[in-house]
This record gives sequence, structure tokens and C-alpha cells, in this order.
Amino acid sequence: QVQLIESGGGLVQAGGSLRLSCTVSIRTFSSNTMGWFRQAPGKEREFVAAINSIGGSTRYADSVQGRFTILRDNANNTVDLQMNSLKPEDTAVYYCAAKLFGAMGTQWPEYKYWGQGTQVTVSS
Repeated sequence: QVQLIESGGGLVQAGGSLRLSCTVSIRTFSSNTMGWFRQAPGKEREFVAAINSIGGSTRYADSVQGRFTILRDNANNTVDLQMNSLKPEDTAVYYCAAKLFGAMGTQWPEYKYWGQGTQVTVSS
């Protein structure tokens, strides 16, 4: 059974940092592109970051480029999102997702498996 479990969300002041972690139970983890998405109230789910299977290539939304870093540890089946210089507009539920095949996509339907989400709230 495939499981993705996020942790690390919470409340932080603007300018602060948070690190989200996703533990993934999937046999093919070291072959999967992993991504982080977020969804704010009343808005569509949007792409945040992706990392390829070996961690050698990453991709970011323009809105988080230079502030967020996606990392993976294939030995421990985890993918993290380090978030620095947080802004109130980063407030959302953040989701970890696994893509079975192909390149690092930015569209949520490309990802097969999803975690339950973790809330990030940035106060001004």
C-alpha cells in the first residue's frame, strides 16, 4: 500500500522558516519524481517544487524560486521542502506527491499518489 505522510507544518511569522518532510512508502521511490504542491482556501492546487528520481535536478514555481529548496533522501524514502523567507501568501495546505513516470511535471494530474497535506500559516 502506497502512503505519503507529510509533517512539519505550523504557524510562523513572515520572514521565518519551516521545513516540511514527507515520508513515502512506495517500492519504486528511488525511480519516482517527487513534487510539492499547495492549495490556499478558494484557490486551485498549484505547483511548488519538484525533484527528479536521483535528486540531481529540481524545478520551482516562480513564486518560491530562491526561497524554497526541495531535497530527497532515497536511502530513507523522504522528500523535504525547506521554506525560507516565508510570506503571508505562502499560507496554504502543502501536499507531497509522487509521479510514476516521465519528467518533472508542474500539473497536479500528472502525479499519481498524494499525501493528506499539512497546513502552513504565515502571519504578517
